[in-house]
Amino acid sequence: MLAAALVVLLPVLSHADIEFAPSTLWQASGVHNRIYLLGSVHLLRESDHPLPAAIYQAYDDADTLIMEIDMDDMDPVATQTLVNELGMIQGGGELKEMMGPRLYARAEKQAQQINIPLAMLASAEPWFAALTVENLLLMRIGFNPIYGVEMHLSERARADGKEILGLETERQQMEILDGLTLKAQRELLLQALAEGASIESLMDEMIVAWRIGDTSFLEEYLLGQLKEQRELFDALVVDRNLAWVDQIEELLGERENYLIIVGALHLIGEVGVPTLLREKGYRVTQVGGPN
Repeated sequence: MLAAALVVLLPVLSHADIEFAPSTLWQASGVHNRIYLLGSVHLLRESDHPLPAAIYQAYDDADTLIMEIDMDDMDPVATQTLVNELGMIQGGGELKEMMGPRLYARAEKQAQQINIPLAMLASAEPWFAALTVENLLLMRIGFNPIYGVEMHLSERARADGKEILGLETERQQMEILDGLTLKAQRELLLQALAEGASIESLMDEMIVAWRIGDTSFLEEYLLGQLKEQRELFDALVVDRNLAWVDQIEELLGERENYLIIVGALHLIGEVGVPTLLREKGYRVTQVGGPN
Protein backbone atom coordinates (compact mmCIF):
# COMPACT_ATOMS: atom_id res chain seq x y z
CA MET A 1 0.00 0.00 0.00
CA LEU A 2 1.35 3.39 -0.96
CA ALA A 3 1.32 6.44 1.31
CA ALA A 4 0.83 10.04 0.21
CA ALA A 5 3.23 11.27 2.89
CA LEU A 6 6.21 9.59 1.21
CA VAL A 7 7.90 12.84 0.17
CA VAL A 8 11.33 12.95 1.82
CA LEU A 9 14.17 12.34 -0.62
CA LEU A 10 16.92 9.92 0.33
CA PRO A 11 20.56 10.66 -0.49
CA VAL A 12 22.00 8.86 -3.50
CA LEU A 13 23.94 5.83 -2.29
CA SER A 14 26.91 4.26 -3.99
CA HIS A 15 26.98 0.53 -4.61
CA ALA A 16 29.39 0.10 -1.71
CA ASP A 17 27.08 1.99 0.64
CA ILE A 18 24.20 -0.35 -0.20
CA GLU A 19 26.37 -3.47 0.02
CA PHE A 20 27.19 -2.83 3.68
CA ALA A 21 23.89 -1.26 4.76
CA PRO A 22 21.37 -3.06 6.96
CA SER A 23 18.65 -5.06 5.22
CA THR A 24 14.89 -5.15 5.70
CA LEU A 25 15.57 -8.58 7.13
CA TRP A 26 15.62 -9.90 10.69
CA GLN A 27 16.85 -13.10 12.32
CA ALA A 28 14.98 -14.67 15.23
CA SER A 29 16.86 -17.30 17.22
CA GLY A 30 15.19 -20.44 18.52
CA VAL A 31 16.84 -23.04 20.73
CA HIS A 32 17.80 -25.20 17.74
CA ASN A 33 17.01 -23.12 14.67
CA ARG A 34 17.00 -19.76 12.95
CA ILE A 35 14.02 -17.95 11.45
CA TYR A 36 14.59 -15.13 9.00
CA LEU A 37 11.89 -12.47 8.63
CA LEU A 38 12.14 -10.76 5.26
CA GLY A 39 10.19 -7.61 4.47
CA SER A 40 8.95 -7.95 0.92
CA VAL A 41 8.02 -5.61 -1.90
CA HIS A 42 5.43 -7.63 -3.79
CA LEU A 43 6.08 -5.94 -7.15
CA LEU A 44 9.54 -4.90 -8.31
CA ARG A 45 11.23 -3.87 -11.54
CA GLU A 46 13.72 -5.95 -13.47
CA SER A 47 16.28 -3.24 -12.66
CA ASP A 48 15.79 -3.90 -8.91
CA HIS A 49 17.61 -7.21 -9.30
CA PRO A 50 19.69 -8.75 -7.99
CA LEU A 51 18.22 -8.39 -4.51
CA PRO A 52 20.50 -7.45 -1.58
CA ALA A 53 23.05 -10.19 -0.89
CA ALA A 54 21.75 -10.77 2.66
CA ILE A 55 18.46 -12.03 1.22
CA TYR A 56 20.15 -14.75 -0.81
CA GLN A 57 22.26 -15.74 2.20
CA ALA A 58 19.11 -16.14 4.30
CA TYR A 59 17.48 -18.12 1.50
CA ASP A 60 20.49 -20.47 1.29
CA ASP A 61 20.38 -21.08 5.07
CA ALA A 62 16.64 -21.78 5.13
CA ASP A 63 15.20 -25.25 4.72
CA THR A 64 11.66 -23.98 4.08
CA LEU A 65 10.10 -20.78 2.74
CA ILE A 66 6.91 -19.39 4.26
CA MET A 67 5.03 -16.55 2.58
CA GLU A 68 1.78 -14.73 3.27
CA ILE A 69 0.13 -17.25 0.97
CA ASP A 70 1.56 -20.44 -0.50
CA MET A 71 2.79 -19.26 -3.90
CA ASP A 72 3.44 -22.83 -4.95
CA ASP A 73 -0.25 -23.77 -4.79
CA MET A 74 -1.74 -20.73 -6.54
CA ASP A 75 -4.62 -21.70 -8.84
CA PRO A 76 -5.65 -18.97 -11.33
CA VAL A 77 -9.13 -20.45 -11.70
CA ALA A 78 -9.69 -20.54 -7.93
CA THR A 79 -8.33 -17.00 -7.63
CA GLN A 80 -10.74 -15.69 -10.27
CA THR A 81 -13.62 -17.45 -8.52
CA LEU A 82 -12.72 -15.66 -5.30
CA VAL A 83 -12.46 -12.33 -7.10
CA ASN A 84 -15.91 -12.83 -8.59
CA GLU A 85 -17.33 -13.74 -5.18
CA LEU A 86 -15.63 -11.15 -2.97
CA GLY A 87 -14.25 -8.44 -5.23
CA MET A 88 -17.22 -7.84 -7.49
CA ILE A 89 -20.51 -6.24 -6.43
CA GLN A 90 -23.25 -8.83 -6.17
CA GLY A 91 -26.85 -8.29 -7.30
CA GLY A 92 -26.15 -5.89 -10.14
CA GLY A 93 -24.93 -2.90 -8.12
CA GLU A 94 -22.24 -0.49 -9.30
CA LEU A 95 -19.14 1.17 -7.88
CA LYS A 96 -20.65 4.64 -8.27
CA GLU A 97 -23.52 3.62 -5.99
CA MET A 98 -21.15 2.28 -3.33
CA MET A 99 -19.04 5.44 -3.46
CA GLY A 100 -21.99 7.84 -3.45
CA PRO A 101 -22.40 10.81 -5.87
CA ARG A 102 -19.94 13.20 -4.19
CA LEU A 103 -17.08 10.73 -3.65
CA TYR A 104 -17.57 9.06 -7.02
CA ALA A 105 -17.32 12.43 -8.77
CA ARG A 106 -14.09 13.05 -6.88
CA ALA A 107 -12.78 9.60 -7.79
CA GLU A 108 -13.74 10.08 -11.43
CA LYS A 109 -11.88 13.40 -11.61
CA GLN A 110 -8.75 11.88 -10.04
CA ALA A 111 -8.95 8.89 -12.38
CA GLN A 112 -9.11 11.14 -15.45
CA GLN A 113 -6.01 13.02 -14.29
CA ILE A 114 -3.97 9.81 -14.23
CA ASN A 115 -5.61 8.23 -17.30
CA ILE A 116 -7.40 5.43 -15.45
CA PRO A 117 -10.75 4.47 -17.06
CA LEU A 118 -12.83 4.15 -13.90
CA ALA A 119 -15.75 2.85 -15.96
CA MET A 120 -13.92 -0.47 -16.42
CA LEU A 121 -14.27 -0.97 -12.64
CA ALA A 122 -17.99 -0.30 -12.57
CA SER A 123 -18.79 -3.69 -11.07
CA ALA A 124 -15.87 -3.78 -8.59
CA GLU A 125 -16.19 -3.22 -4.87
CA PRO A 126 -14.16 -0.19 -3.75
CA TRP A 127 -11.40 -2.25 -2.09
CA PHE A 128 -10.87 -4.32 -5.24
CA ALA A 129 -11.01 -1.23 -7.44
CA ALA A 130 -8.28 0.32 -5.25
CA LEU A 131 -5.99 -2.69 -5.66
CA THR A 132 -6.64 -2.81 -9.40
CA VAL A 133 -5.81 0.90 -9.80
CA GLU A 134 -2.62 0.53 -7.80
CA ASN A 135 -1.47 -2.50 -9.80
CA LEU A 136 -2.24 -0.80 -13.13
CA LEU A 137 -0.26 2.28 -12.13
CA LEU A 138 2.69 0.21 -10.93
CA MET A 139 2.81 -1.95 -14.04
CA ARG A 140 2.84 1.18 -16.22
CA ILE A 141 6.19 2.14 -14.72
CA GLY A 142 7.74 -1.31 -14.93
CA PHE A 143 6.75 -2.92 -11.62
CA ASN A 144 5.55 -6.47 -11.99
CA PRO A 145 4.81 -9.36 -9.61
CA ILE A 146 7.08 -11.61 -11.67
CA TYR A 147 10.02 -9.51 -10.39
CA GLY A 148 8.63 -9.30 -6.85
CA VAL A 149 10.43 -10.91 -3.93
CA GLU A 150 7.92 -13.76 -3.57
CA MET A 151 7.88 -14.81 -7.21
CA HIS A 152 11.65 -14.52 -7.48
CA LEU A 153 12.38 -16.68 -4.45
CA SER A 154 9.54 -19.10 -5.20
CA GLU A 155 11.16 -19.91 -8.53
CA ARG A 156 14.47 -20.60 -6.77
CA ALA A 157 12.77 -22.75 -4.16
CA ARG A 158 10.99 -24.85 -6.76
CA ALA A 159 14.26 -25.38 -8.64
CA ASP A 160 16.06 -26.28 -5.39
CA GLY A 161 13.29 -28.53 -4.09
CA LYS A 162 12.60 -26.40 -1.02
CA GLU A 163 9.15 -26.54 0.51
CA ILE A 164 6.94 -23.45 0.28
CA LEU A 165 4.18 -22.82 2.83
CA GLY A 166 1.72 -20.01 3.58
CA LEU A 167 0.66 -18.13 6.71
CA GLU A 168 -2.76 -17.40 5.24
CA THR A 169 -4.99 -18.45 2.36
CA GLU A 170 -6.10 -16.31 -0.55
CA ARG A 171 -9.63 -16.40 0.82
CA GLN A 172 -8.50 -15.15 4.20
CA GLN A 173 -6.67 -12.22 2.61
CA MET A 174 -9.59 -11.23 0.40
CA GLU A 175 -12.08 -11.61 3.26
CA ILE A 176 -10.03 -9.16 5.34
CA LEU A 177 -10.37 -6.54 2.59
CA ASP A 178 -13.97 -7.43 1.80
CA GLY A 179 -14.78 -7.12 5.50
CA LEU A 180 -13.67 -3.49 5.71
CA THR A 181 -16.42 -0.97 6.29
CA LEU A 182 -17.63 0.94 3.26
CA LYS A 183 -16.00 4.09 4.65
CA ALA A 184 -12.59 2.40 4.82
CA GLN A 185 -12.97 0.93 1.33
CA ARG A 186 -13.85 4.34 -0.09
CA GLU A 187 -10.76 5.87 1.57
CA LEU A 188 -8.60 3.11 0.10
CA LEU A 189 -9.77 3.83 -3.44
CA LEU A 190 -9.46 7.60 -3.12
CA GLN A 191 -5.95 7.23 -1.70
CA ALA A 192 -4.84 4.98 -4.57
CA LEU A 193 -6.15 7.49 -7.11
CA ALA A 194 -4.73 10.53 -5.32
CA GLU A 195 -1.22 9.08 -5.25
CA GLY A 196 -1.27 8.01 -8.88
CA ALA A 197 0.35 11.15 -10.27
CA SER A 198 3.42 10.83 -8.04
CA ILE A 199 3.62 7.06 -7.84
CA GLU A 200 6.96 6.75 -9.66
CA SER A 201 8.85 9.07 -7.30
CA LEU A 202 7.09 7.58 -4.29
CA MET A 203 8.15 4.08 -5.31
CA ASP A 204 11.73 5.13 -6.07
CA GLU A 205 12.08 6.49 -2.54
CA MET A 206 10.44 3.47 -0.96
CA ILE A 207 12.60 0.97 -2.85
CA VAL A 208 15.82 2.71 -1.77
CA ALA A 209 14.66 2.72 1.86
CA TRP A 210 13.72 -0.94 1.59
CA ARG A 211 17.04 -1.98 0.05
CA ILE A 212 19.08 -0.34 2.83
CA GLY A 213 16.80 -1.38 5.68
CA ASP A 214 15.91 2.20 6.61
CA THR A 215 13.15 1.19 9.01
CA SER A 216 12.82 4.69 10.48
CA PHE A 217 11.96 6.08 7.05
CA LEU A 218 9.54 3.27 6.27
CA GLU A 219 7.84 3.62 9.64
CA GLU A 220 7.44 7.37 9.44
CA TYR A 221 6.39 7.78 5.83
CA LEU A 222 4.54 4.52 5.14
CA LEU A 223 3.30 3.08 8.39
CA GLY A 224 2.70 6.56 9.80
CA GLN A 225 0.02 7.43 7.28
CA LEU A 226 -1.65 4.04 7.51
CA LYS A 227 -2.00 4.51 11.29
CA GLU A 228 -4.16 7.55 10.59
CA GLN A 229 -6.74 5.19 9.07
CA ARG A 230 -7.20 3.08 12.16
CA GLU A 231 -9.54 0.48 10.71
CA LEU A 232 -7.20 -0.25 7.82
CA PHE A 233 -4.18 -0.34 10.13
CA ASP A 234 -5.78 -2.77 12.58
CA ALA A 235 -7.24 -5.07 9.93
CA LEU A 236 -4.31 -5.14 7.51
CA VAL A 237 -1.39 -4.94 9.94
CA VAL A 238 -2.05 -5.37 13.67
CA ASP A 239 -4.47 -8.31 13.65
CA ARG A 240 -2.46 -10.26 11.10
CA ASN A 241 0.85 -9.63 12.88
CA LEU A 242 -0.57 -10.99 16.13
CA ALA A 243 -1.83 -14.12 14.37
CA TRP A 244 1.51 -14.65 12.61
CA VAL A 245 3.53 -14.31 15.81
CA ASP A 246 1.63 -17.26 17.28
CA GLN A 247 2.57 -19.36 14.24
CA ILE A 248 6.20 -18.21 14.33
CA GLU A 249 6.50 -19.12 18.01
CA GLU A 250 5.68 -22.71 17.16
CA LEU A 251 8.32 -22.72 14.41
CA LEU A 252 10.94 -21.42 16.86
CA GLY A 253 10.59 -24.70 18.73
CA GLU A 254 11.62 -26.75 15.71
CA ARG A 255 15.02 -27.69 14.28
CA GLU A 256 14.59 -26.56 10.67
CA ASN A 257 15.52 -23.06 9.56
CA TYR A 258 12.82 -20.93 7.94
CA LEU A 259 12.70 -17.86 5.72
CA ILE A 260 9.40 -16.04 6.27
CA ILE A 261 8.52 -13.44 3.64
CA VAL A 262 5.79 -10.88 4.34
CA GLY A 263 5.09 -7.30 3.29
CA ALA A 264 7.73 -4.96 4.73
CA LEU A 265 5.19 -2.95 6.74
CA HIS A 266 4.51 -6.02 8.89
CA LEU A 267 8.06 -5.97 10.26
CA ILE A 268 8.49 -2.39 11.39
CA GLY A 269 7.26 -0.28 14.28
CA GLU A 270 5.93 -1.07 17.73
CA VAL A 271 3.47 -3.68 16.45
CA GLY A 272 5.87 -5.17 13.89
CA VAL A 273 6.54 -8.90 14.11
CA PRO A 274 10.17 -8.46 15.30
CA THR A 275 9.05 -6.20 18.16
CA LEU A 276 6.23 -8.55 19.15
CA LEU A 277 8.65 -11.50 19.24
CA ARG A 278 11.13 -9.53 21.36
CA GLU A 279 8.34 -8.77 23.82
CA LYS A 280 7.84 -12.52 24.18
CA GLY A 281 11.52 -12.93 25.08
CA TYR A 282 13.02 -14.01 21.76
CA ARG A 283 16.28 -12.61 20.45
CA VAL A 284 15.57 -10.84 17.17
CA THR A 285 18.18 -8.77 15.33
CA GLN A 286 18.10 -6.81 12.09
CA VAL A 287 20.57 -8.35 9.65
CA GLY A 288 23.36 -5.85 9.12
CA GLY A 289 21.96 -3.55 11.77
CA PRO A 290 22.88 -3.01 15.45
CA ASN A 291 22.45 -6.08 17.68
